Amino acid sequence: MRVRSLAAIADGSGGFRLEETLLAQPREDEVLIRIKAAGICHTDYDSLKWGKPIVMGHEGSGVIEAIGSTVQDLHPGDRVALNWATPCMQCFQCQQGNQHLCEVNSPVIAGGNGFTPGHAHLDGTHWRSNPIERSFNLGTLSEFALVKSSAVVRINSPRLEFPAAAIIGCGVMTGYGSVVRASKLPPGSNAVILGCGGVGLNVIQGCRLRNASKIIAVDTNKNRLSLAKQFGATHTLLADPQDKGLMQAANEVRLLTNGRGADFAFEATARPELGAAPLAMIRNGGMAVQVSGIEQEITIDMNLFEWDKTYLNPLYGQCQPQEDFPEIIRLHQNGLLLLDELITETYSLHQLQRAFDDMLSGKNAKGVIVFE
Repeated sequence: MRVRSLAAIADGSGGFRLEETLLAQPREDEVLIRIKAAGICHTDYDSLKWGKPIVMGHEGSGVIEAIGSTVQDLHPGDRVALNWATPCMQCFQCQQGNQHLCEVNSPVIAGGNGFTPGHAHLDGTHWRSNPIERSFNLGTLSEFALVKSSAVVRINSPRLEFPAAAIIGCGVMTGYGSVVRASKLPPGSNAVILGCGGVGLNVIQGCRLRNASKIIAVDTNKNRLSLAKQFGATHTLLADPQDKGLMQAANEVRLLTNGRGADFAFEATARPELGAAPLAMIRNGGMAVQVSGIEQEITIDMNLFEWDKTYLNPLYGQCQPQEDFPEIIRLHQNGLLLLDELITETYSLHQLQRAFDDMLSGKNAKGVIVFE
């Protein structure tokens, strides 16, 4: 018996519509989730132009409705958060410890377009009588989602509400993991964060949790800089939108860091013209981390690499979901990591366009769709 689900369907040409889909019951290793909340990020907006219809959404949380016959340690009624980078644990990269780079299941590595063929049976979700793909193998902008059991992490904290749990699965993990897992920032380091949106604020939290000495937040938006202080920034710099490559801001960073530059710089603006900017912020031997996932072609003055600088482009904060999600939840439960405070506004699924508009205007740190 199929399950009816109202979902946001991208048309592939820049638009979307709310229409009914039909979901099959889970196969052996699958789980049917009643979605309670879905985070909104720029990738969801980008999915409108992926050239094909797709069930939108890749951040989500909810309640298990049904499980497949081989699923262990998960049960109907469990509260869960969803993770889009699901490891197979058998391929070369998984064996190297790079679960986020799984060569079998990753919708970025294996699929390259937000969907991995075969990750969950293609006929599991139907729209207009035809199978339809789901964004990042999840499709969380829908009342129900059919996913692999490896995409599910149980919420083991009574304090964590569904909207906050939903945003762990991309923006929080990407920012936090880029500091804690990817850069392995040592205590006492100086760090600069370029861009204080949802991802950047979680970079700031990661630096705070790693006991960075100076955490310098840079943005063109005063309101976001105020938020940056709430999340742990020790210093803020209001950048000039006309400051090409943030070179003026880089001079100010050097003044705050003994004339050398920061030990670490994290780019979280998603603006291609600022892809090289973190290199200008760091000292010789420092590390620049490109957090936001810029994929466009950019030009870099190689003088910015002088000398011995490292430029790292990690995926998804190098997430290992069954370790990192519980740790993030534990930190939240202990009051050490802010999640609810990231959510500027919640919306119904029928308000999705307004949620996109608010995100694109810079109004929200994070917007979340809440399902009744």
